[in-house]
Amino acid sequence: MIVVMKQGASQADIDHMTARVEELGLKAHVIVGTERTVIAAIGEKREAHKESLESGPSVAEVLPILAPYKIASREIKQETTVVVAGSLSVGGNRIGVIAGPCSVESEEQLMTTARAVKAAGATALRGGAFKPRTSPYSFQGMKEDGLKLLATAREETGLAIVTEVVAAEDVSLVARYADVLQIGARNMQNYRLLEAVGKTDRAVLLKRGPSATLDELLLAAEYILDGGNPNVMLCERGIRTFESHTRFTLPLATVIYLHGKTHLPIVVDPSHGTGHTYMVPQMAAASVAAGADGLILEVHPEPETALSDGYQSLTPDQFVETMELCRRVAGAMNREI
Repeated sequence: MIVVMKQGASQADIDHMTARVEELGLKAHVIVGTERTVIAAIGEKREAHKESLESGPSVAEVLPILAPYKIASREIKQETTVVVAGSLSVGGNRIGVIAGPCSVESEEQLMTTARAVKAAGATALRGGAFKPRTSPYSFQGMKEDGLKLLATAREETGLAIVTEVVAAEDVSLVARYADVLQIGARNMQNYRLLEAVGKTDRAVLLKRGPSATLDELLLAAEYILDGGNPNVMLCERGIRTFESHTRFTLPLATVIYLHGKTHLPIVVDPSHGTGHTYMVPQMAAASVAAGADGLILEVHPEPETALSDGYQSLTPDQFVETMELCRRVAGAMNREI
């Protein structure tokens, strides 16, 4: 259920109703909107308490939440959430751009890329320090040494750091260095990991699994929100289909559908969604046209020598061209990059 407070409700009344929800054995999540404050009452036997809650001070109405995902639903919050993490802002009129190498390989490689994407207008730096790979013999990342290099890049450029966390036991370590914790596609339904990042104060970029439905993606986000972390961004990175002309199939209708269902901002990953460098600029622009709140792009100074995903990485010059194309499209949509 959601307890809708009247406009102008005092903080004392909001606190009273929050406590009342919890007295009834439900979990209370307070969502402050531009026009109203609502309290999501999550738990079993919610409807039995409807009349009791309706009689509370400054309560306008008590409504059921119909979606299986409760806190993520636009039923409880009409305006899109804006997630801010350092230099990165996703969910407002300005489209956030996260760019950088798939893997942190060396200080020279990372710093060269960081300086280039910063100059081209990126608002955050991505880079994998822990790399879950299909083969155990593939490069697995530099781990904490990679995190330290990312922190050095942030110190010089001011760019927020986005990096993947692959295990619940690594969350505290990665959170010491990163501004945004990325949950990769393989871990979208790693519920212990989702619960762990839900207890942090770091923003989370949650990638859709290659075989996951959108309801499953939203329910995965619900785990993080239910843990107390409201700063969640959803990422469409392509799904597995029978097509073989691209690495995955990138369904941009996802952006439009999710905007109708959730207040969480939507980021698109054209690099993984296509798997081919030459396709990335146009699909990035198409993502902007579809209404994406952010982009995450792989950029490497020498893709031919990259230890992972070089075949889908942009060079710095190609990234500049991609940004110029996306700016033109954003302008036509009355938005900015």
